[in-house]
Amino acid sequence: MTIPLENSNISNSAPSSVESPELSGGLRKLVTLVKIGGNIIDDANELQQFLNDFSKIEGYKVLVHGGGKSATKMAQSIGLVPQMIDGRRITDAAMLEVVVMIYAGQINKNIVAQLQGHNTNAMGFSGADGNLIQSDKRNHPTIDYGFVGDVKSVNTPLLSTLLENSIIPVFCAITHDKQGQLLNTNADTIASELAIALSEVYDVTLNYCFEKPGVLFDSEDDSSVILKMNADLYSKLKEEKAIHSGMIPKLDNCFNSLSKGVKKIRIGHHSMLQNNDVICTTIAL
Repeated sequence: MTIPLENSNISNSAPSSVESPELSGGLRKLVTLVKIGGNIIDDANELQQFLNDFSKIEGYKVLVHGGGKSATKMAQSIGLVPQMIDGRRITDAAMLEVVVMIYAGQINKNIVAQLQGHNTNAMGFSGADGNLIQSDKRNHPTIDYGFVGDVKSVNTPLLSTLLENSIIPVFCAITHDKQGQLLNTNADTIASELAIALSEVYDVTLNYCFEKPGVLFDSEDDSSVILKMNADLYSKLKEEKAIHSGMIPKLDNCFNSLSKGVKKIRIGHHSMLQNNDVICTTIAL
């Protein structure tokens, strides 16, 4: 296996070192990219059910996980006070140590081990491994987010090589700046940027899985699923404060991904991965 070492910028076209993998007839191969949230990770039974569903997905697949609730619990246990703004974590030096330990260590390796138990050849990564995801430290005009990264580039050649060699990448929410600094990075954003990068050479479906059946008109009513969310409806619901907190960056990432080549995006319970009849939210431009 030849490992490409240089990363490609996600805003550019597919690098010349990556040939578009094709099926017979000239059709591009499919990649299913799945992101799971903290509520699935924190529930051992729910996580096991999810990993069972994920392991049965045919073809190329990539998993991205968060784990914010576990990091919050660990931080509180050692006297740190977690801070969130619009669903995004403020990460000082002490909090960075916690999230690296929890995301890249405990959660990532536990998921990889369990997937191996499902005969799924998973391999765990942060963005620093193989320079797979490089970020810039966030520079906000009014808020100091600390050691938080905004994705700059994805090493598409290496990621494609992993997939073509039957390896299932499992990404945690840690990236790096290629100057020796690890950065806490929103897992929804990582999933979006990986999907955008891979869409240069594959047909990509992006799935955001969490404990709810989809995006809800009423957050207290699980039967109020929005079956199809477009940009106009999203703007309206934000104005009405019907959508807030962590769902805002998730949906922002969804619309950005669709505008940059990702074929399909769904949000809902992980049961949708194995049953197309399960109710969920489909995102459309």
